[in-house]
Amino acid sequence: MPTYSYACSACGHRFDASQSIHDDALTTCPVCEGQIRRVISAVGVSFKGSGFYRTDSRAAAKAGAANTAAHAAKPKAEPKPATSAVADPV
Repeated sequence: MPTYSYACSACGHRFDASQSIHDDALTTCPVCEGQIRRVISAVGVSFKGSGFYRTDSRAAAKAGAANTAAHAAKPKAEPKPATSAVADPV
């Protein structure tokens, strides 16, 4: 069941209430019977899966780095010099 935060416009009293999504919002302060409003705040979000956090991709990054290092360790074949099919005039 979600927990909603409320604040009283008259006395400033703040409180939380657990309510169903289908329940109507509260309208009166339990302390002074004044009008209250729902307070909107940041929500904690948790992304699950690979690629969202730096630590999630470390295993893949290490594997990629190992492959890159293996390719870098191999000597590269030097390109053959270009030969001209046309003879140079002397």
